[in-house]
Amino acid sequence: MKRYLNFFILILFVYSISYSQTETELFKKLKSFKEIANIQPVRVDTTYKEGYEILITQPVDHKNPKSKKFTQRIFLSHIDFSQPMVFVTEGYSANRNSKTELSRILGANQIIVEHRYFGKSVPENLDWKYLTIEQAANDHHKIVELFKKLYNGKWANTGVSKGGQTTLYHRYFFPNDVDVSVPYVAPINLAQEDPRIYMFLNSVGTEECREKIKKFQRAFLTKRDEVRTLLMKDAEQQNIQIAWDYDFVLEYMTLEYSFAFWQWGQTKCEDIPSPDASAEELYNHMKASNPLYFFTEQAMKDFGPFYVQAYNEVGYYGYDLAPFKDLLVEIKDGSNIMLVPEGAKVEYNCSSLQKVNTWLQKEASNILYIYGGNDTWSATSIQLLGENNCVKMVKKGGAHGTNIRSFEGEEKELIYSTLKNWLGLKVNRL
Repeated sequence: MKRYLNFFILILFVYSISYSQTETELFKKLKSFKEIANIQPVRVDTTYKEGYEILITQPVDHKNPKSKKFTQRIFLSHIDFSQPMVFVTEGYSANRNSKTELSRILGANQIIVEHRYFGKSVPENLDWKYLTIEQAANDHHKIVELFKKLYNGKWANTGVSKGGQTTLYHRYFFPNDVDVSVPYVAPINLAQEDPRIYMFLNSVGTEECREKIKKFQRAFLTKRDEVRTLLMKDAEQQNIQIAWDYDFVLEYMTLEYSFAFWQWGQTKCEDIPSPDASAEELYNHMKASNPLYFFTEQAMKDFGPFYVQAYNEVGYYGYDLAPFKDLLVEIKDGSNIMLVPEGAKVEYNCSSLQKVNTWLQKEASNILYIYGGNDTWSATSIQLLGENNCVKMVKKGGAHGTNIRSFEGEEKELIYSTLKNWLGLKVNRL
């Protein structure tokens, strides 16, 4: 027995020596940071040399350094210390370290930051009052300060949708953290439920298409009994828990349809079934534009923190019930405030986004905005006044998945030349 024990100890000793010999310069430096609670190597894109999933210790309240702590998950992908850094601000959880478009364009190292209160970056006891754009910006600032000890080249922050909003909030509170910002499809909502959404949905596309959408929505509600049966069967087969009563979900899907149709652009007007289509045809089309997941208990859990943010500070949208009032049974109020998690108190602070919007219009610099022209969220896009050097690019007919590669010709070249001029770096044209 003693011989086996000695052999086991020897194996551990040899392994520890070999492991220490394979530790890279980057890994050793990361281990020396007291702010880092955990480091795990992860697989990376082949263009990177190393990758790590890292937990950073953060205060729940940055205004009180003695407040409780939580760990925030980030993903680091490394090429070289001399290369630029792309800092990706997620709006929700961050589940993998995929390489972003901007990182490919700049040949950059990359840090992806999971947003506080999402994924693995959740404080032990949820106190919603610390889920603010300022607290999140301080999370990002602390991470930037830490990693600038290693990466002293140019920095750019970027994000998509709510992540793009987060990019802008970070830049507002800490304008010197990065040299350039590239937010994708990032709304700037100026009300708890911004009415510009309604105006957009009443004008986007053609009148014929908008009318076809309303007729489809009404047909869906008219075939309520048959659609409910299909919905219940689908939920059972997929083994998912619907968040509300089936009739409520059916009506909610109907109201959400026009927003989702234009946001994602996954279906075309000619694909919309006629009002006399079967209930099954109507339901299958609805699912294609409006996935069932968004009406499940799991979705409410995954996105609950966002709805707290939306109704406290960053704004959201509601629905116009007028075209369907005679067919609605469960929903009598067009507000989405019922999405806020139970027990979470919300009180909208209109000043936060007003201040951000004014700064973006008047004082910000080196921000390249990317939008899709048909994306519903473009209704609340930034409105530049020509008072700074920021650039707004809108892809005609583009949806919420619009990116730099969506553009062509002179528009695409303008994007590349803008990045090149602002950063003074060579850019890779994708």
